[in-house]
Parts: sequence; structure tokens; C-alpha cells
Amino acid sequence: MGGRKNSRVLTNPESEILILNTTILILPSMTLSIETPALLFSATSLILLAYTNRFLTIAQIVRSLKKNYEEHNSKSILLQIKNLNLRITLIRYMQLFGVLSLFLSVFAMLLLFLEQELIGIYLFGLSLLSLLISLGISFWEISISVKALQLHLSDLAES
Repeated sequence: MGGRKNSRVLTNPESEILILNTTILILPSMTLSIETPALLFSATSLILLAYTNRFLTIAQIVRSLKKNYEEHNSKSILLQIKNLNLRITLIRYMQLFGVLSLFLSVFAMLLLFLEQELIGIYLFGLSLLSLLISLGISFWEISISVKALQLHLSDLAES
């Protein structure tokens, strides 16, 4: 952003001279149509559906492992349950930021409809940031899942 100083002299009715120093900021212009935030709807909905499926699958596995643990009291089962509990927590945050992204996107559309473009642009930017956070946490959760599978498969390779 560039800026320049502008000085001007004003007089008031009592003939005193006032010198005002103002800074003029040159902001890049950006427009956002109401359709742009709407593009996130289908993507965010599909992502949330995938997150929910992951959550339900892991919850089912945890229930099964808990039953096994009660029967066998195995330390490896307990470690698997702890790993899955971390993944469930991460999925909950993934869902939270995904829903927040959708909410902010809808709110940005409302503001654009009400011709509050600048606030709408900032909210849409926050919506994108929220979606990025959700995807970043998803990447973290997937990497934990891959490491757990590699450990599980390494046990088979050693046998």
C-alpha cells in the first residue's frame, strides 16, 4: 500500500488559519460478487460429509476395541484406543472449522447482498482461512492414520 502526504490550508469564520495534514492511502480495489462465496457450498458440504464418515467409522472401531479391551486388557488395544481418541478430537476440530467456513461464507453473501462489500470481502477471507485450517487439521489426522497403519503392517511383516 502506498501513501502520500497532503497539506492544505483552511480558514474558519474567525479568520484563523488551520493547517491539516492528512495521509491518503491508496488501497487496491477488489470486488467480490455474491456467487463467489456460493462456490464454497458444494465443496464444504462434501468435505463435511467426508469428515462425518471418518468420525462415524472411527467411533465404531473404538466401540469394538473397547469391548476387546474389556475382555483381554491388552496394552496394544489401549494404545490403539488412545490413538483413535486423538483422531476423533482432530476430526471434531476439522468439522468445527469446516462449519465455521460455511457460516462465514453465508454471512459474507448476506453482506454482499446488503451492499456491504468491504466487510463481506473480509468475512469471505476469514471463511477461506477457516477452510484452510480445517484442511490442515485433516492432513494432520490423515498422517496419524497412515503412521498407525504402517505400524500395524510392520507387525505383520515381522511375523
